[in-house]
Amino acid sequence: MKSVAVITGAASGIGRGMAERFAAEGMAVVLADIEEEPLAKLEADLRAKGATVLAVKTDVSNAKDVENLAEQTLDAFGAVHILCNNAGVVCSRPIWEHSIADWEWVLGVNLWGVIHGIRAFVPRMLAQETKCHIVNTASILGLVRGAGEGIYKVSKYGVVALSETLADELAQKGSQIQVHVLCPGWVRTGILDSARNRPDVLQNPELETQQTLGASRNVRAEMESGMSSAEVADHVYKAIQDGTFYIHTHPELKTWVYARMEGILG
Repeated sequence: MKSVAVITGAASGIGRGMAERFAAEGMAVVLADIEEEPLAKLEADLRAKGATVLAVKTDVSNAKDVENLAEQTLDAFGAVHILCNNAGVVCSRPIWEHSIADWEWVLGVNLWGVIHGIRAFVPRMLAQETKCHIVNTASILGLVRGAGEGIYKVSKYGVVALSETLADELAQKGSQIQVHVLCPGWVRTGILDSARNRPDVLQNPELETQQTLGASRNVRAEMESGMSSAEVADHVYKAIQDGTFYIHTHPELKTWVYARMEGILG
């Protein structure tokens, strides 16, 4: 029986990198994304390479969608061995200027998407009584402090805490499920353009401020010179093999983590 990997946010960026890597390793891959056309294209590309693929349009902020993803995965393959709660979005402005819609959108995808993934899949994975892995995508910004990207940081801090607690509780239970939290630095993805998938009901009526656009340009320059999604997928695959919990794609950024820890400890 092939191992089965489920990846949310699979149609682009880090999700696509993981899907391609897992498929290359001979796994069956379940692709979940809110964007239908890129999702269908990736499904076709992987099938053309001989991969076993199931594509499921999924809005991870919607609990019913994620439950449907779990049901379709089990119906098709009977098991899931790797779950990558990866879908993510971002919007940027000073934290006090964010609208309620901003908070609901970013937390809905970045944090609630992981929560829904855990609620839908962990009970099914426990019932399998087989070795499984859960990879939750956080960020280096979920481990450090500083100005900017406020809602995104809140969501990623939440993913880190959620992953740590889940890992400890599953270990306490003696489960065969191993948890990993991915904390990448700059990666060449399309996340800065994620507003293309923002629901109409969570749109802001006002125009973006110049401050917001300027911040996005600065971050965009960093990301365009960043690591490829394929390289991130290599880190993830190795961490699964090695049993690594915190997955650091950019070890040099640990200095930022040390700085925060020193501030906490005094």
